[in-house]
Amino acid sequence: MNPTFSTSSVFVVLPILPLLALLLLFFSDHSALTTFSSSSASSASSASSSSARSEFWRNIGGNSSSAANSITAGLSSDQLAPAEAPSPITFPKKPDSRNSSPSAPASSQIGEAGQINRDTELTRPSSSLHKLEAKLVEVRASIREAALFARNYTSTTHAYSDQDFLPKGHIYRNPSAFHRSYLEMEKLMKIYVYEEGERPIFHDGPCRSIYSSEGRFIHEIEKGLFRTRDPNRALVYFLPFSVVRMVQFLYVPDSHDTKPMRRVVVDYMKLIAHRHPFWNRSLGADHFMLSCHDWGPTTSSFVPHLYHRSIRALCNANTSEGFRPFKDVSFPEINLQTGEVRGLGGASPSTRTILAFFAGRQHGYIRYLLLNQWKNKDPDVQVYEQLPRRVSYQGMMKKSKFCLCPSGYEVASPRVVEAIYAECVPVLISDGFVPPFSDVLNWKSFSVEIKVTDIPNIKQILMGISTRHYLRLQRRVKMVQRHFVVNSTPTRYDVLHMILHSIWLRRLNVRFQDTYSTVTHSKLFHNQTNQNH
Repeated sequence: MNPTFSTSSVFVVLPILPLLALLLLFFSDHSALTTFSSSSASSASSASSSSARSEFWRNIGGNSSSAANSITAGLSSDQLAPAEAPSPITFPKKPDSRNSSPSAPASSQIGEAGQINRDTELTRPSSSLHKLEAKLVEVRASIREAALFARNYTSTTHAYSDQDFLPKGHIYRNPSAFHRSYLEMEKLMKIYVYEEGERPIFHDGPCRSIYSSEGRFIHEIEKGLFRTRDPNRALVYFLPFSVVRMVQFLYVPDSHDTKPMRRVVVDYMKLIAHRHPFWNRSLGADHFMLSCHDWGPTTSSFVPHLYHRSIRALCNANTSEGFRPFKDVSFPEINLQTGEVRGLGGASPSTRTILAFFAGRQHGYIRYLLLNQWKNKDPDVQVYEQLPRRVSYQGMMKKSKFCLCPSGYEVASPRVVEAIYAECVPVLISDGFVPPFSDVLNWKSFSVEIKVTDIPNIKQILMGISTRHYLRLQRRVKMVQRHFVVNSTPTRYDVLHMILHSIWLRRLNVRFQDTYSTVTHSKLFHNQTNQNH
C-alpha cells in the first residue's frame, strides 16, 4: 500500500517546523574546549628550518580548531620528539536548564566520604570570557599577519609601537611574530593566583639556590606582575604550590614515600575545584603550575588533568618523561647563590684560551660518559669532577670558548644559563631536552648540540667549527643574554617576561567556543585522583 499525502496534513506539519528548528538550534548551542593539534610538531622533522619557522607563527591564526596547529611547530625535530595530539574535550548536549541553574557555580560537590554528589552541572561562561575569547581570535590573526609579512614589519607597524626593543636577527625563529605576540601579551595577560594554601608550601619558594627560578617567579607573581584580583578577568590561573618546598617539608629523605606530597596536591586541587568554577570550566587547560625540582613532572601526575591538560612550566623539560612542548613550558634552571645575577660577560673571543670546559659531579649516565672520556685527558677539553683549589668556576667559563652542558640525573642543567651569562657558547649534551623558549629562540644560531653518542668526538666536532662561525655564535650568545637575565625589578623581555610569554603562547592554544560549557568531569576528576592514592 502506497503512502498518501493529503492537503490536510499540511496544517499538521507546518506548526511543527518552527519547533524543530528551535530544537536544532538549542542542541547545537553547546560548548567544547578544543586545543590545537600538534600535527605541525610531528611534521617538523621533514620540513626545513625556514619553513618550520614560518609554519610556527602562521598556524597561530588558524580559523578552525581542526586546521589549527601547535604553536611549537617551529621546534626542529632534533629538539623534541613528536608529541601526541590531545583528543578534543567533548561534552554531551546541554541538559535541561530547569534541572540545573545556569548561575550555579561549576564546582565539584564533595561529600563527607569524598563522593561527588552531582556529576553534571551547567556553567554559563561570563560575558567577560566571551569578550576575551573574541579578542584572542583577533590576536591570533594579528600574530599570524606579522609572521607572514615579516619583511615589511617595523616597530611601529599597525600602531604596535615599541621604542624599547625590536627583536631582530637569526637568534629568533620569527622576530616580527615574536614582537607582535609579546606586545599583545603585555596588553591582555592577566593572571589570577588562587589564594588558598598557606606558606611555606604555597605562595613561597627558594630564591637563593639551584631552584631559585621557581622561587623568584612565585614571588614576583605574588607581588603583582600581571596579576588580577578578579578571577573573571583572568587569562590564566596560577596554582601557587612549590614542589621544592613540598620536598623540603613533606618528604622524608631516602624514604621513597611521596604519599604526603600526593595527598597535599590532590586535596588542594579538590579544594580549588570545589570553591571555584574555573578549573571545571576548562578541565585545567587554562591553569598553570611551575617547578624547577626534578620531581615536578611526578608531582603533576598526582592529578591526571593537571598532568595531561594544564600548562606545566618545568625545568625538567624531558619529552621522554611526558613533557609536551605544545602545552608545556621549558623553564630555565638558574642557580642564584646570592639572589642576584653578578659578573655578566667574559673575556673577548680572541683571548679565550680554553676550547671546552666542564666541572661537575658524576650525576647520571651522560656525565659518567663525559668524565670517563675526558676527565684530565686533554688540555683543550678541560673536564673536572671537582675543580682544583683556588680555581674559579665562573673564571673558567669566562675564558672558555665552549661550555659543556651535559644533563645530570635529569635533562636540565643550570650550566646552560651560566654559559650564556659568561658569554661562552653552550654545548648541549642531552637526550629529550627541550631548551627554554624554543618556540621563539633559534637555539642552533647561538649554541651547539652534541649527541650523547658523540661524546668521544667532542674535540673533533668543536675544532671543526670555523673561527668565523664561532665568532658568529659567540656574538649571538651576547644578544640572547637579555632574555635570561634575572632582574631585581623585572624588566621587559627579561627571563621572567619570557617565561610568561611562553605561558601566554600555550594559552593561545586553548579555545572556548559558543555559549555554554557542560561540566561532566567532576566524578572523573574524583575517580582519577583517588586511583593514585
